[in-house]
Amino acid sequence: MEEQRRAKRTPIQMSLEVSSVFKQDNVRVRHMHAPIEIRNISRNGIGFVTESILPIGYYFDAKLNFMKTGESLKCVVRILRQSKEEDGKNFYGCEFVGLSSVFDYIFDEIEGLEEE
Repeated sequence: MEEQRRAKRTPIQMSLEVSSVFKQDNVRVRHMHAPIEIRNISRNGIGFVTESILPIGYYFDAKLNFMKTGESLKCVVRILRQSKEEDGKNFYGCEFVGLSSVFDYIFDEIEGLEEE
């Protein structure tokens, strides 16, 4: 698979649940309740696994709670790609949409903690 990352990915353990996804033309899929295990994160996006099937090109609202720093971040995430894991779960690569560079300090802290 071709490397598509624009920023350093940091392994992280976080979880969240997607209850709905949407497209820019107001198409919305609700009541999904897709538990997600975030595997890695970068300034540009997240990688996660789930048993659910999520549509590529759709968006979802996320609130990320960074346990190590105590910070939280509300953001919109766009699903870019999907692949199957060996255990049958789906791995998704996603990008943050419209995330201001003012939040770079959170990622500086996370990357600094990983280097310690």
